[in-house]
Amino acid sequence: MNILVINGSPKGDKSNSYQLTKAFLEGIKQEASEVETRERAVCQMDIKPCLGCFSCWNRTPGKCCIEDDMEQVIQDLLWADVTVWSFPLYYFTVPGALKNLIDRQLPMNLPFMEEQEGQIGNGGHPSRYDMSGKRTVVISTCGFYTAEGNYDGVYSLFDHMCGRENYTTIFCGQGELFRVPELSAVTGEYLSCVEQAGREYAGGGLSAQSRERLAQLLLPRETFEACADASWGIAREDIGTGKSGGMGTAGDGGRAEGNGGSVGKASDTLTFTRQMAALYRKGSWNGKDIVLEMDYTDVGECYQILLGKDGSHVYTDGSLTADTRIETPVTVWRSIAAGEIRGDEAMMKGLYHVKGDFNLMLKWDDYFGGSRPQTKPVKEISEQKNTDMNIMLIPWIVLWVAASISKQPGCLLAVAVSALIPLVYYRHKKTLYDVLSGALVTGISVVMLAGAVEKIMLPVSYLAFGVMWLASCFRGLIPLTAHYSKNSYGSEDALKNALFVKTNRILTMLWGILYLVTAVFSWFLMRSPLSRLAGLINSVLPALMGIFTAWFQRWYPARVARGK
Repeated sequence: MNILVINGSPKGDKSNSYQLTKAFLEGIKQEASEVETRERAVCQMDIKPCLGCFSCWNRTPGKCCIEDDMEQVIQDLLWADVTVWSFPLYYFTVPGALKNLIDRQLPMNLPFMEEQEGQIGNGGHPSRYDMSGKRTVVISTCGFYTAEGNYDGVYSLFDHMCGRENYTTIFCGQGELFRVPELSAVTGEYLSCVEQAGREYAGGGLSAQSRERLAQLLLPRETFEACADASWGIAREDIGTGKSGGMGTAGDGGRAEGNGGSVGKASDTLTFTRQMAALYRKGSWNGKDIVLEMDYTDVGECYQILLGKDGSHVYTDGSLTADTRIETPVTVWRSIAAGEIRGDEAMMKGLYHVKGDFNLMLKWDDYFGGSRPQTKPVKEISEQKNTDMNIMLIPWIVLWVAASISKQPGCLLAVAVSALIPLVYYRHKKTLYDVLSGALVTGISVVMLAGAVEKIMLPVSYLAFGVMWLASCFRGLIPLTAHYSKNSYGSEDALKNALFVKTNRILTMLWGILYLVTAVFSWFLMRSPLSRLAGLINSVLPALMGIFTAWFQRWYPARVARGK
C-alpha cells in the first residue's frame, strides 16, 4: 500500500492535525503489510499560485508552465494508493498554501467538459489519468468546541474533488488541546481512537462505533471555551469590548500576543492556573464552596481558586481564606498535570506539600476531571463491576458467630453461605480473597463437622484469616484492603497510586496482626465460660478497628502531604 501524506499546516510536523495523522498511519501500519509512505509538508515546498493561463491544457498538455515542486506532488499523487490530506481549518476552509497546491492539480485534468456519474456541481473535467481504485482521507482539527457545522467549505471542496462520500474524514474540534501536555490524558484517548480508525481503514473502512467515538467532544463546550479563553493570558474583563480571543478557527497551535499591545498579558503561571480552574467540574460541588490556594514556591506567585456551585474563579489578591493550600514549584505541578510524573509519587518524594483539608486531594479527579465525555458505550459502562468486601467477610462472620453458638448447624450454615456467595458475582467483581475465603471457610467447616473440636478450629480460623491478610502485604502484591477500597478512589487507577497502596498496606498489616492476636485470645476464650459468645465478643475489636481505619485513611495521606 502506497500512502501519500500532504501536510498542509504552516507548522509542519508540529501541527495538531499532524498528531492525528501520525496516529492514523500507525494504525494502518499495524494492520496492513508492505506499507510505503511519502510525506510532503507544504510549508517546506516551493509551490506558487496558479496563473490561470491554461498552458497545461493546450500549449504543454499535462505539464504546468511553472517549474517548482508541484511537478513532484503530481507524480506522488499518481504513485499513491491512498492520499491523506492533513491540515488545520483556516477560516472555514483549507490554509492558503494548501489551496495553492489544490489549484495546481489542473494539469491532471483534461480540458473537455463532461458530465460524470455522481458528479457534484454542474459541468466538470475528466481526469487525464486512471485514478480508479485510489482512496482519499481528510484529517483536520479546528479551534472550535466542535467540528460539526464548521467544515461546510471543506466538505464542498472535497465533494467536488473526490465525489460525495468517496473519501473518509476525521474532523476534530478542540484541536488546540493536542498541544497542551497537561491534557494528555484527554487527548491520548482520542489519539487511540484515531489509531483504531487507521487499523479499521486498512481492513476496509471505519466502523460505526469508531465514527461515533471520533465525533465525541474531548471536553464539554463550557469547559473547553473557558480553557480556550484562559490560554490567551488575557482576562475578558481586561478588554473594554469584545471577547478575549479563544482558540479561533485554526486549532493548530500558536497564541495571540495581546490586543494590539494595549492589554498586558498574564504571567504563564497565572494562565496555567486559569486553565486548571477551567477544568473544574461543577457537578462535584457538594453544597460547600472550596477555596484552593496554589502557592508556586519557585516563582513567588500565589493564586486562589474558588470552586463553587456556578463554576470556578481565580483570585490574584489573596483575599480568601484557603481550605486547601498546595505549596509546589510550578515546574513540578506542570509535570504532574502533563502526566510526566504521578502526583502521589511527587508527594511521597516531598516535591510538594499540602496543608489544610486533604479531602480535595483525595477527590482531585472528581473536581478537575474536565467533565470528559463518555468514550465507552453506555452498555459497557453499565456492565462494569465493583468489588465488595462483604463477599469476603460474610462466610467468616457466619462461621465465627454461628459455629461458636452451635457447632453442627453453624458449620452447615457457613458451608451453605460459602456455596451461595458465587451467585452474587454477576453483580460484583470477585477477587482472589473472595474465592480463597469461601474455600477456607468451607474446609474448616467440613473438618469441624467431621469431628474436630471447635475450641481448636475456631482459633485456627482466625489464624488463617490473619495470615491471608498479612500475606497480601508482601512486596510486589497489592494489599488486601486496596482491592476493595479502590472503588472510592478511581477503581483500577487507584492501584497505581503509591500513597493509596502504602496506606492500605499499613492498614492490611494492622488488620492481619489483629486477627493473629484474636486467634490467641480466642484460644483462651474458648476454654472459658464465655466460649459460646466468642464470635460476638470477637466482633467488638474489628468494629473498633473499622473506626480506626476510617480515621487513618484520612489522617495518614494528609500527614504525608504535609511532608511528615
